[in-house]
Amino acid sequence: MNWVFTPPAPSYLEVVDSTARFPVQRVFCVGRNYAEHAQEMGHSGREDPFFFCKPAQVILPIGSDGKGVMPYPSQTKNLQHEVELVVALAQGGRDLSTAQAAQAIYGYAVGLDMTRRDLQAQAKELGRPWELGKSFDAAAIIGPIAPTTQVLGSGDIRLYINDELRQQGNLNQMIWPVAEAIAFLSRYITLLPGDVLMTGTPAGVSTIHKGDQLRAEIDGFTPLHISVK
Repeated sequence: MNWVFTPPAPSYLEVVDSTARFPVQRVFCVGRNYAEHAQEMGHSGREDPFFFCKPAQVILPIGSDGKGVMPYPSQTKNLQHEVELVVALAQGGRDLSTAQAAQAIYGYAVGLDMTRRDLQAQAKELGRPWELGKSFDAAAIIGPIAPTTQVLGSGDIRLYINDELRQQGNLNQMIWPVAEAIAFLSRYITLLPGDVLMTGTPAGVSTIHKGDQLRAEIDGFTPLHISVK
């Protein structure tokens, strides 16, 4: 293949207890997938899931020690955290059943969907896309993938700022559980090996500042320790 320029290296995530790397294709995010968070954002009730994307290039991959540094993004005065379960797919497909969606899962990780909330709010008010609020350097912070064939149905999920608990919930509070969300998405687009899904956040999102220390935890997975610079 005669490229016009050398293609950039692929985005990837580390894998727990392995030298292998998980190559990322696309990052899909489920919006308002916990009832209490939906309510704090002004919505209620169970509705069909909706999705938005982040480019794979905005991933800040975190290694086995869970430590990372996030540069505070430009053009915002209201950067907010959203702790989320990240699902990595090793298989793809179209119109998957829930069982097929479960079989496509490679593993899970702890993630942070970082959001320029003021830019997102402006876009919502004007009926415009959210990209500038959701997609920027280091907007998707993702820890090492823990391979497993288990479909997670429960597990505590927490976020601390400077050791103060800000978000707390359980994976069993998802409006659309993991396999159901994957199956729903596959009705609209062919999923690919390497796709990852950020599955939504519990209530308690709040503003963070330069110098803050974030700790994101989900039971059974490598926690994230992120310094905001």
